[in-house]
Amino acid sequence: MILMTTVRLKIDVSGTVGDEAWRNLKQFDEIQSAAFGPKFGSAGTCRHAANQPHAKGEWIGAEIKLETPLLAQYAVSHYLEQERVLDADVVD
Repeated sequence: MILMTTVRLKIDVSGTVGDEAWRNLKQFDEIQSAAFGPKFGSAGTCRHAANQPHAKGEWIGAEIKLETPLLAQYAVSHYLEQERVLDADVVD
């Protein structure tokens, strides 16, 4: 079994519809897997229709898996350079 290192992201989704903010991120090349959704954290339940833009201040989490802790550190830097990424951390 290969142990993976996990990076958690906090993505600003305000003004976007659905997972548009996630789809428009430039992903780190060396990721093994990536997932986006409220199960990784959020600002709370969306109070708008699914086809309407997210409200100001809304954010949704994402989780990235990488092979090594060093790649995870590079990924954190990569994501923090992007406007919609509010936070990125390596988690155990």
